[in-house]
Amino acid sequence: LLESSPGVAEVTFVEKEPAERHAIISWEQKNSCILPEDLKNFYLMTDGFQMTWSVKTDDTPMPLGSMVINSISKLCRLGGSSMYTLPNAPCLADLEDDTDEEGNEDKPEKPHFDSRSLIFELDPCNGNGKVCLVYKHTKPVVSPDTEIWFLDRALYWHFLTKTFTAYYRLLITHLGLPQWQYAFTSYGVSPQAKQWFNMYKPIAINTALLSEEADSFVNKLDPNKVFKSKNKTPVMKKKPPSQPAGAQKSHTTMTSSKTSSLVGNSSKK
Repeated sequence: LLESSPGVAEVTFVEKEPAERHAIISWEQKNSCILPEDLKNFYLMTDGFQMTWSVKTDDTPMPLGSMVINSISKLCRLGGSSMYTLPNAPCLADLEDDTDEEGNEDKPEKPHFDSRSLIFELDPCNGNGKVCLVYKHTKPVVSPDTEIWFLDRALYWHFLTKTFTAYYRLLITHLGLPQWQYAFTSYGVSPQAKQWFNMYKPIAINTALLSEEADSFVNKLDPNKVFKSKNKTPVMKKKPPSQPAGAQKSHTTMTSSKTSSLVGNSSKK
């Protein structure tokens, strides 16, 4: 589908060997939790996923789309304490507030940066945020129920899917377009990302996300009217009709005689 899209170039898929079963067991023992069955089966088929594609601008390929799922070795815990961390250094757990609202039917309970949740990074999103595998309940033991959440650059959580399989489908259907995860936030994708969405619409996209509300525009200028070219007909300056030489002389003598008579009258007065 990507290779047949206009302007798309250099579609690259990195084939990876299946993860070793003992590597998965070692990861589970190290982190004291069990991988979801669908994610475990995914790693047993391929140790991660990476696919990128570019678009041609002025015959020069520019990287655009990126689909990434970290390998089992890079499925690292987010906010985990490090042995090199200073004793009083701030960490993500300091962001927790006791007054945080609990989840309800409309809004599920958000993950916690402290010991109440286990968070692992699935996709670094090219620095636009992080897609995370979340174990929300760790006490008294780690619950096997997991969810996929998106952590934006402002460290706010946004729910994506309940299972890894559902997230994998979202990743594929959005073609790895930049910042596609922000379509599932309250503030939506950026104007620049929206332009790419309009050019390469995801397979299953809500077109309402691409439309703008009338009140959201600050600049009301219509560039089509401002820069509209008007075909003006050039105005030709009319030249005075050419007079014969004799007429010009008689006109000059009449003008000079009138002037001299006026001067004479004024001197007489």
